[in-house]
Amino acid sequence: MRKNIGKISLILLSATVLVSWTKKNDDPGKQPVIKATSAKILTIDKLQFKDLNGNGKLDKYEDWRLSPNERSLDLLKQMTLEEKVGMLLISDTRMKNQWGWGGVQKKNTLPIEPTFNEEDEVSKFNMFTQEELQYPVMNAAGTTKGVTKFHLRHFILRTDTSTKNLAEWSNRLQTLSENTRLGIPSLVTSNPRNHLTSNVAAGTNVSGTSFTKWPTELGLAAMRDHNLVKKFAETARQEWTSVGIRKGYMYMADLSTEPRWQRTEGTFGEDPQLAADVIEQIVLGFQGDKLGGQSVAQTVKHFPGGGATQKGHDPHFSWGKFEVFPGNQLEQNLVPFKAAIKAGTSAIMPYYSVPKDTKYEEVAYAYNKAILRDLLRKELGYKGIINSDTGIIDQMPWGVEKLSAEQRYAKALEAGVNMFAGNANPELLLKGVKNGIIDKKYIDESVVLLLEEMFKLGIFENPYVDVEAAEKLVGNKDFQSLAEIAHRKSIVLLNNDKNSLPLKKSTKVYFENYFRKYSDDKNKTGDVQKLAKVNGLEFVSTPEEADVILLWIKPAIKPLFESTKEPLEINLSSCAVNVDYINSLTAKKPTILVMNYTNPFVIDEIYNDKTKNRFAGVLATFGTSNEALLDVISGKFNPTGKMPFTTPISNEAVINNREDLPGYKEGKDYGLFWFNDGMSYKK
Repeated sequence: MRKNIGKISLILLSATVLVSWTKKNDDPGKQPVIKATSAKILTIDKLQFKDLNGNGKLDKYEDWRLSPNERSLDLLKQMTLEEKVGMLLISDTRMKNQWGWGGVQKKNTLPIEPTFNEEDEVSKFNMFTQEELQYPVMNAAGTTKGVTKFHLRHFILRTDTSTKNLAEWSNRLQTLSENTRLGIPSLVTSNPRNHLTSNVAAGTNVSGTSFTKWPTELGLAAMRDHNLVKKFAETARQEWTSVGIRKGYMYMADLSTEPRWQRTEGTFGEDPQLAADVIEQIVLGFQGDKLGGQSVAQTVKHFPGGGATQKGHDPHFSWGKFEVFPGNQLEQNLVPFKAAIKAGTSAIMPYYSVPKDTKYEEVAYAYNKAILRDLLRKELGYKGIINSDTGIIDQMPWGVEKLSAEQRYAKALEAGVNMFAGNANPELLLKGVKNGIIDKKYIDESVVLLLEEMFKLGIFENPYVDVEAAEKLVGNKDFQSLAEIAHRKSIVLLNNDKNSLPLKKSTKVYFENYFRKYSDDKNKTGDVQKLAKVNGLEFVSTPEEADVILLWIKPAIKPLFESTKEPLEINLSSCAVNVDYINSLTAKKPTILVMNYTNPFVIDEIYNDKTKNRFAGVLATFGTSNEALLDVISGKFNPTGKMPFTTPISNEAVINNREDLPGYKEGKDYGLFWFNDGMSYKK
């Protein structure tokens, strides 16, 4: 790949994106595309409409010329209480031969198929204690049952499968939905699918997809190229809509101020303004200037910011439920959310955390009226959907453990929540309404907001996708060429001793791409890449043959859903790195050290006063490819990236850090590499 990588593709892609946006139909007076499988088409004044309820006349909710609010209010009047309650739940959904939270596939079965999985996976309330719970249980119902009996219309799809499977399954789901009493379509949601991440976890991201692969969220922030961030979102949007995924549980506006937090990789770094700038472009790229027929609605999370977790522990677990603000920085946490609201984000998700020692009630944010109705809605002016995180009722009900499930629903609705994630069975929510524990006005309030989003997305008129077109679009060369530019721009040059980089032509390089799985306790020596000549460099098989060692270390912090009460550590020996082996290797020859950061790792075990002179250069990556790294090492691409966070100088600095402060505010003795550090080659 050369310095001018992707220039032609970039021009072509920009045109593609522009055409795609201009083709969308958000003009309420212009005939939209109408597609149906069972509903009859009504022709009135030479215009077409779908007769979704089959009564032979045009109802207001079927009239695309009316506003989303008018249509929603009309449909609300026609819905039964059971249909309304079903709208408020969003649950996992699966394809045939697939089961489990996050789309885990059964062993020794046929491949995943684009038809329905009809098995229930609905756990009882309070089924697990926190000692037993290793990951949140995503309740799911058989697809047909979910749509026709439980009246569900919101689904989370976490499946790794082909583009064709995704598109065909989506069409089948919409056909099933169209055949119900009111013909209300389904809205399919997903976690991020477009990143080259090493920390794959059900409920946080989806890997192994056919979608275009970009750097991780930290890598997008490291680029410091907001135009390219927006193009990322625009290309991802086209891929998502082509297969029928019209909503995202993303992106994280949380600040990575606590270096031990296991969800750091999904953030845009520690700086409020950088995170705000990136999240604004993300929302605009996925949704457009307003939500419309080609948009992917965004669910920005986790309000009011979940990064200041006490000692790094995550509130998925009782021992990590508190969010603390020793630096009085709660207001700074709001900066990225203000940007997302300004950009028009369709939904916002509060976290499980309980604010500790603040003016707010010590209950989880989803139950916190002062946080949601007063701060988010009144003070910040937010008017969209508030979507709870998974399992707040039956698994992570922090601060309201003594309330019944019906009472928890009531408190969350009163606080401002409109949709509940992680439960497919509406029985207890329905029971709470019928018993008078839950005020029906909160149900109606939520249904209107949820329907308005669906009307704005245009899925009442046409929820179907073109399978063949999707296969051609997803992962196409133009999209990936643009992503390759991002990979290179995300790489950060942190140190270049005596201008050792870029490496001169014919330099003999021993390249070791060193990584181990977190759970692997064997002393492996890593994966030695056997390469021929690349970009003028000559790759050799042993350190002894080399002029320089290129060492790429990919530490692995303990996975989120394997958490325990034990202290979290981010030094290399605690993150699946054989420090003794690394030190013996780097003692042999001058070394270019490359660190892949998912957290601000402490690297003093290999990079300290005694060993610093071993390293001719130090670089940071955030989920990228060998090819991108080699282009930077060889000088084919001039590094321009900047650090999205500060890396602590020692474990002691980590232990003493104030959870809500960015590293650059911790003091001059805190950092090894600082936020915004990043060099380019001298010319």
